[in-house]
Amino acid sequence: MSRATQRRVVIIDNGGANTASLQFALERLQCAATLSADFDRIQAATHVILPGVGAAADSMQRLRARGLDRLLPTLEQPVLGICLGMQLLYEASEEGDTRCLGVIAGTARRLAAAQGRPVPHMGWNTLAMNQESPLLRGLRSGVRAYFVHSYAVPVGAETIASSDYGEPFSAVVAWRNWFGTQFHPERSSAIGAEVLSNFLRTG
Repeated sequence: MSRATQRRVVIIDNGGANTASLQFALERLQCAATLSADFDRIQAATHVILPGVGAAADSMQRLRARGLDRLLPTLEQPVLGICLGMQLLYEASEEGDTRCLGVIAGTARRLAAAQGRPVPHMGWNTLAMNQESPLLRGLRSGVRAYFVHSYAVPVGAETIASSDYGEPFSAVVAWRNWFGTQFHPERSSAIGAEVLSNFLRTG
């Protein structure tokens, strides 16, 4: 039995449309993840994933309605935020002037559109490795991941990999037991699988 199959992974059920593809990506790593908003299941998990698609304000409203905005910041096991889920780990988002979970200091800001650089930023983009981290084991600068987003977090002390869309932004972050990818690992082929596999080995 692989180490991944021994993990109790919970994907936070917050109405995101990408949960099925995320579950399939984890199944390919021999990891069966449970989709849940149940406090007991989340607290008992070895690893927690917070996906996110849509608007920050709507997503935070759903978390608050279930009391998850109070539970999530207290978790001590590894937690991975994906796309909007990563942005929700921060203090705030300019999208709807939304207060977020406040686990990591900083604010997600809207990307600046320009000729030939539309917003949302959609498609494959390269990663630059800023710091060594278990989450990036086996990866090198120049690999490509798949992004779909209109907001991004500036590069900070927690940034372990960055990307560029007119200006640098945080593509992967790590802060204590908290991790985040602005790109979608479940849609990023072998690179995304490597990141998910590395996450399952943390903790």
